[in-house]
Amino acid sequence: MNNFKVGILLAAITGLFLTMGHLLGGSGGMIIALVLAVAMNMGTYWFSDKLVIKMTRAQPLTREQIPELFDMTERLAQRANIPMPKLYLVPDPSPNAFATGRNPANGVVAVNQGLLDVLDIKEVEGVVAHEIGHIKHRDTLTSAIVATLAGAISSIANIAMFASFFGGGGDEDRPNPLVQILLILVAPMAAMMVQFAVSRAREYEADKTAAELVGDSRGLASALARLSRGVAAVPGHMPASAAHMCIVNPLAGGMPLSNLFSTHPPMEERIRRLNEWQAR
Repeated sequence: MNNFKVGILLAAITGLFLTMGHLLGGSGGMIIALVLAVAMNMGTYWFSDKLVIKMTRAQPLTREQIPELFDMTERLAQRANIPMPKLYLVPDPSPNAFATGRNPANGVVAVNQGLLDVLDIKEVEGVVAHEIGHIKHRDTLTSAIVATLAGAISSIANIAMFASFFGGGGDEDRPNPLVQILLILVAPMAAMMVQFAVSRAREYEADKTAAELVGDSRGLASALARLSRGVAAVPGHMPASAAHMCIVNPLAGGMPLSNLFSTHPPMEERIRRLNEWQAR
């Protein structure tokens, strides 16, 4: 169900992007928007993982440094039937983790130093399994594409608003001015909501996959509870543009957020679903 939902949301945000192109330049603008979308997604495909690693100052790990983490990751990757992802350590005291990489062959799992400091081995296993779940389902690429399109829609809306002040000229197939104004105001908010909905759906799916890979959901459920408290107590250095990639929202700061405007599902709901899986 989550995969179907994400497909619908991806189609929706792509359609919204093309509509914004039509708003700005009529039929010609729509073609330009399509070309731009392809170019941006190609850039995202090839470079998003490198940018995130650089932004977070993550450093590659060797088996000699943390052999238990390597053995665990290798075992889980074999169960998921994907290549062993590269492991990175982020010098950040806030307990968190994320995955990146354009496909399983280029997958990366990065863990914060704070996570290794506060979780036990079974909890770390649950977190690593969650991130491998993201890599297996190519969520890292999906999230990057959605974030890129959402940012582009906001940029187009700003350009369209500026152009509307100067009259805009002519293609007869453009929307009427009232529709233009409505799209300019609503499209960025709609794009953001789609982005957050995709992110929440992928988190649920990665939690489920982690429980299946480990064969036990209790480690991940316990880890999520401890990470949520830890992130609230120790603010991290994750850039806002990459916050949606983390297993726990590093920007929440312990403050309650509306589910509609959150990159992550409510922690209580994630833990409840994991406990239900364990009971079954």
